[in-house]
Amino acid sequence: MKATWNGTVIAQSDDTVVVEGNHYFPAHSVKAEYLKVSPTRSTCPWKGEASYHTLSVDGQENKDAAWYYPQPKDAAQQITGRVAFWKGVQVTAE
Repeated sequence: MKATWNGTVIAQSDDTVVVEGNHYFPAHSVKAEYLKVSPTRSTCPWKGEASYHTLSVDGQENKDAAWYYPQPKDAAQQITGRVAFWKGVQVTAE
């Protein structure tokens, strides 16, 4: 799978985990140079607390377009160490 935003590949992996229709990429497959830490947090009743990153590509930003669960609850252990995308990030088969 490949995650693309603003014409740039942000992440690419053949090892994604799909939860609620979202592909969670292994953190090592995400290009860290496009991520900026965000203070945003949200809580899912069964996955736990999510943290966010803003994407920054070619001078454009996509606020909170990537998220992950630093310490997912037991029911969501399969997404430990993984990152998902939304807000216009296209996730497609390679």
